[in-house]
Amino acid sequence: MENIRRKLKKLPLTKKDARAFTRFFFSGAVECEVDKQGRINIPQGLRKYASLEKECNVIGVSNRIEFWASDSWEDYVTDSEESFAEIAENLMDFDI
Repeated sequence: MENIRRKLKKLPLTKKDARAFTRFFFSGAVECEVDKQGRINIPQGLRKYASLEKECNVIGVSNRIEFWASDSWEDYVTDSEESFAEIAENLMDFDI
């Protein structure tokens, strides 16, 4: 993530698209503190954006975590399963 931040900070602020992309990319970022029981409070705006209500899935993705509403995650997995073999084949060029 730090590498992405460094690259975004190097974008020319004189370009409208660079400013807009950087603004959009960082607009949802929120610092959260972990309480004594290891919990974090997800701000209401992010809960609404992700449709987090009762149950959610916490997904580990490389160096970050993602929170998904359970039904949205199930839909994503179902939709992605069909194309996973094709995606994996396309990544063979990257030595994965």
